[in-house]
Amino acid sequence: QVQLVDAGGGLVQAGGSLRLSCAASGRTFSTSAMGWFRQAPGKDRVFVAGISRSAGSTYRTSYYADSVKGRFTIFGDNAKNTMYLQMNSLKPEDTAVYYCATSPLERSMAWKDYDYWGQGTQVTVSS
Repeated sequence: QVQLVDAGGGLVQAGGSLRLSCAASGRTFSTSAMGWFRQAPGKDRVFVAGISRSAGSTYRTSYYADSVKGRFTIFGDNAKNTMYLQMNSLKPEDTAVYYCATSPLERSMAWKDYDYWGQGTQVTVSS
């Protein structure tokens, strides 16, 4: 059974940083596409960042929503089967519940392509 446990959210002032983590079990992180999504109150769940599935090599591509490019970085630790989202220069509009997810596809920005989800972690950025 696949389980994702995301953590690391909290309250931070605008301009600050947070690092989210997503520990995976039941599916090997290095051979799965992984992603981060967020959902603000009253809004749809939207893509934030993703990392492609490894296809027989160690090279994986990362990709981001335009709203977070240059501020957020997605990366993983294969040995720990854990994915991270480093969030810098946070803005009040980044406030949302953040979810990690895994997909059997090579890569995707669509939430419907992800089949397992973490429970979510709240990020609140004060102005």
